[in-house]
Amino acid sequence: MNPQTILSPEELAQARERILAQIRRVIVGQDQVIDELLLALFADGHCLLVGVPGLAKTLLISTLARILDLEFSRIQFTPDLMPSDITGTEILEENRSTGARDFRFVKGPIFANLVLADEINRTPPKTQAALLQAMQEKEVTAAGQTHRLDLPFFVLATQNPIELEGTYPLPEAQLDRFMFNIFVDYPDEAQEVEIVSQTTGAEVPEVERVLTASQIVDLQRAVRSVPVSDHVMRYAVRLARATRPKDGAPRFVHDWVAWGAGPRASQYLILGGKARAILRGRETPAAEDIRAVAPAVLRHRIVTNFNAEADGIKTDDIIGKLLAEVSEPK
Repeated sequence: MNPQTILSPEELAQARERILAQIRRVIVGQDQVIDELLLALFADGHCLLVGVPGLAKTLLISTLARILDLEFSRIQFTPDLMPSDITGTEILEENRSTGARDFRFVKGPIFANLVLADEINRTPPKTQAALLQAMQEKEVTAAGQTHRLDLPFFVLATQNPIELEGTYPLPEAQLDRFMFNIFVDYPDEAQEVEIVSQTTGAEVPEVERVLTASQIVDLQRAVRSVPVSDHVMRYAVRLARATRPKDGAPRFVHDWVAWGAGPRASQYLILGGKARAILRGRETPAAEDIRAVAPAVLRHRIVTNFNAEADGIKTDDIIGKLLAEVSEPK
């Protein structure tokens, strides 16, 4: 693909198909996961991937980095990891010609375009928080100096949902910085047979570069410029507000929800809807686009109460009922 600025919906849809074709050379199945990853990337958001080990989360992310020609960095989060291990540290360096000593900042692994924060809940909150400024402001402050990160900047964090001993759950403020919470499920039988066949042979699939970093930044600007009707805007806000157990919320929300989604959920519903529409060749999002991204946007922003746990109700159950009961504005 020749370097060029891709701005029209048709070109964006074409770019999406080329990316998917390359990913399919390496990854089997996981269509929903891949689609949501691309939506978040082009909407300039971060993702939290939740799934058991062995579902190719790391392989998918590293493959995406190669296809998009992005600098990739993997951080394995452990209990002894320190904030400086992520952001970088200053070292004392001696000038051999003059003998003078000066401090030099050595950049950490966060200085990349695509950062995989593997098992982020295995490290204490102090180290988890080292990502906050980078995710929100696209910059890092160390030793009193602020360093800008190269764009695009995309954090993909993974969590294991079944092993909770010795982990540190992410605080709500940090969870809210993730645009999507993506659930990675097991493949079906046919897909698993294909995975085993593809990964136990001698052939290693190759992928081609589809986009450059500068083109991705152009795409993110194009998504931001997509117009949204007042009807769709009000529907996204209505859906986010319905998650809050206050007057006007559905009865089941009062029964099962302790805290609902904040305004950032409304923002991400619109951005996700914009990205979904334009990557499918449409010039403006519809309510169906908001509904499609709602589970990934709301999944980690709804805090259930004891009644929900006693009734066996999960967050996705609540989101499903919300999508069925919250009507579009007239």
